[in-house]
Amino acid sequence: MGSHQGSSPRLNLVMLGPPGAGKGTQAERISRTRQLPKISTGDILREAVHDRTSLGCAAKEEMEAGHLVSDDVMIGIVQERLERADARKGFVLDGFPRTIVQANALDRLVNGRGPLVVLDIVVPEEVLVRRLASRRICGDCGSNAAVDWLVACGKCGGKLVARVDDGVAIVRERLGVYQRQTKPLVEYYSGRSTFRQIDGNLPPDIVTGAIDAALAEAAQRGVHS
Repeated sequence: MGSHQGSSPRLNLVMLGPPGAGKGTQAERISRTRQLPKISTGDILREAVHDRTSLGCAAKEEMEAGHLVSDDVMIGIVQERLERADARKGFVLDGFPRTIVQANALDRLVNGRGPLVVLDIVVPEEVLVRRLASRRICGDCGSNAAVDWLVACGKCGGKLVARVDDGVAIVRERLGVYQRQTKPLVEYYSGRSTFRQIDGNLPPDIVTGAIDAALAEAAQRGVHS
C-alpha cells in the first residue's frame, strides 16, 4: 500500500456531502490510513467550549442564544486547530467550510501549505432518506454509528439506539437545508482541478477505492496546476 509513503505530499482535504452520505466513515478511513487528523467542526466546537477558550466562550454564547455560530468564530476555531503540530502534514476537514466566507478564509489559511482537495460525496435523496431514517447513535456518548458497528458503539462500547430526530419529514427538511447551504460551495469549488465528485451510493469499500483514486489524481493535478 505505501510505495510513496516516504515522499507522500501534504493532503489538505475538505469533505462535502449531505447527512447520510457516509462522509464521516470515509473521513475516518482517510485519517487512519494516511495518519492525518480528522477535523470535525462539531468536535472542535465542543472541545473549544469545554476548554473555555475565548472563541469557545463566544461560540457557546451564540449557540445558547439559538443562533448558528458566526463565520468569524468558526474561522477562528478552525484556524487554531490547523496551527497545531499534527495538522502540518495535512488534514481531513468535515463540516467546514459551510459558507462562501468560510471557503475564502480556508483558501487563505492553506495558502503555501500545498493544494486543497475537495471531495463532494453525492447520493440520491431517496437513498439518503432511507439511510437516515434507519440511522442509529450511541445511547451513551451520542456518536453516530459507523456502518460496521453492529450492536455496540465503536468508541465507548455503549448500546446503539435509533435517532429520535430522524423521522422522514425532518430528514427531508435537513437535506433541503443542506442543499441550499452547500450548492454555492459546490459551485465555488467545482471549476478547480482538485475538485472531485464521488458516487456515495455504493458499498463503503468501493467508495473508499474511488476516493483513493480521486485523491491521487487531484493531488497530482494540484501540484502541477
